[in-house]
Amino acid sequence: MVGREQFHAELEKMKTMVIDLAEGAKEQLSRSVEALYNGDLEATNNILEDDKVLDQKEMDINEAVILLIAREQPVASDLRRLIIALKISTDLERMADHAKNIAKSIQHLGENHGINIHEKLSDMKEIAIRMIDLSIKSYKHEDMTIARKLAELDDQLDKLYGEVTKELLEETATNPQSIQHIMQMAYCARYIERFGDHATNIGENVLYLIKGKSIDLNA
Repeated sequence: MVGREQFHAELEKMKTMVIDLAEGAKEQLSRSVEALYNGDLEATNNILEDDKVLDQKEMDINEAVILLIAREQPVASDLRRLIIALKISTDLERMADHAKNIAKSIQHLGENHGINIHEKLSDMKEIAIRMIDLSIKSYKHEDMTIARKLAELDDQLDKLYGEVTKELLEETATNPQSIQHIMQMAYCARYIERFGDHATNIGENVLYLIKGKSIDLNA
């Protein structure tokens, strides 16, 4: 009984590690979009450095999961919990990478680029933040109802992304001398949209954890 209680305590520790990684990825997105609007090149250096910390946290989760599987040889729902922790941590690390890519775009834009950052990128960021909050809440509580809410938010994010892309393409026609800067904004919009996609993946993984079968939230 003691061994079983210890194993479940370690599963809870694993969940805490995943949630901590999620908070880091969310913070990275917020900081990168803020730096984009402020043209803050100093902040981008900090974002790039902090990404290495999040990469290490993902590796720590992976190593802990592998050790638990090797030592405990779990089956059924316990094994699913460990596998889902691996999959979610991978999505979170990729989300952080998208925030890092926004920081790199800011560096490409440089100082005094002379363009206004599209206001809808901030709206996209807010939706993406809501999505990661919901996805991690659904994971923490293993709540299907919360996970299913991600589909509507993902649709909203995709719609905004389409609008931003269209408007930026139109701007390249009227302002061709700034095409490189405008394209960096388009890349940033894509990174935020992909951030939301990974949050949706987390929701689908939660549904798999609970139901034991794959469910497409975008179906």
